[in-house]
Amino acid sequence: MDIPVLHRLALNESPYPPLPSVREAMERAVAQAHRYPQFHPDDLTERIAAWCRLSPDRVAVGSGSVGVALQLFQAVVRPADTVVYAWRTFDAYPLLAAMAGARPVPVPLSPDGSQDLGALLTALDHHTRVVVLCNPHNPTGSLVTAEELSAFLRQVPRHITVLLDEAYVEFARGADLPDTPALLDAHPNLLALRTFSKAYGLAALRVGYGIGSPDLVERIRRQQLPFGINAVATAAVRASLRAEGELRRRVDTVVAERERLRDELVSLGWRVCPGHANSVWLASPDPVDAGVAALTEAGVQARHYPGEGLRLTVGDRNANDTVLTALAGVRAHRSASRT
Repeated sequence: MDIPVLHRLALNESPYPPLPSVREAMERAVAQAHRYPQFHPDDLTERIAAWCRLSPDRVAVGSGSVGVALQLFQAVVRPADTVVYAWRTFDAYPLLAAMAGARPVPVPLSPDGSQDLGALLTALDHHTRVVVLCNPHNPTGSLVTAEELSAFLRQVPRHITVLLDEAYVEFARGADLPDTPALLDAHPNLLALRTFSKAYGLAALRVGYGIGSPDLVERIRRQQLPFGINAVATAAVRASLRAEGELRRRVDTVVAERERLRDELVSLGWRVCPGHANSVWLASPDPVDAGVAALTEAGVQARHYPGEGLRLTVGDRNANDTVLTALAGVRAHRSASRT
């Protein structure tokens, strides 16, 4: 008999539905569903740019950050080019590279689960058109610090575009965070991706954006699908930006639960490195395969990389307590079997 899924913790979704004010804006937009949205999302682009304190010519909006990444690949990649990225990471990178006609070049992570910046630089050659950094990293939650990122960018040749995926940046804390907008003037080959799917809880509506130099953004916009951002999504994003304070408090709650979840798992004997996304990462040689079996039995859906690790989205307190109970049982069984 199939075990019902009680807690969806596999896709790094927000545990919270849209705010009431956001739902009201969406409902008003639905009443106009017989009308086309803007041919290109110029109004939304201007709104996001003002929110980011950037000029509109530095912002490209697309169908989720994945959509903007594809537009970038289509804009800069030529046949026989390569796209370099750390692996394991977000599954879409190799798929998007292949869609654009490029050859994916995965570079192994460091043993601690961080992106090996030196190895990524070594992998760059005259075929490389794009190098991808995911910061905070998915799935391990590790962080490339401001100093590390600046040093990396200085060493990347200007003809190679650096795609900096910051889908989880709202969940990162600390003094070492990169000031990405400040890097744009010095590095016109840099594009930073952001999304409204994670911290803003609009995953189903598919809105993301990239910030970069005007020349690079103009090339990306040429690949934009007409009518590609629907009116309901536009209304939801605009309302979310107006409710930024409420959403920030939600993010703070997720961060507090992430730290509680990590601390409790460490106290149970799991080795969990500090993370900066809305998830925690359990890695081999800890018993991650047994862990996912226990979670499934408890009705928790998690992201399992067999033999490698287990990524757990931070849910609400009830979901996180269910996780802790299930994984405590795995550790207790493992300890008993060794005595």
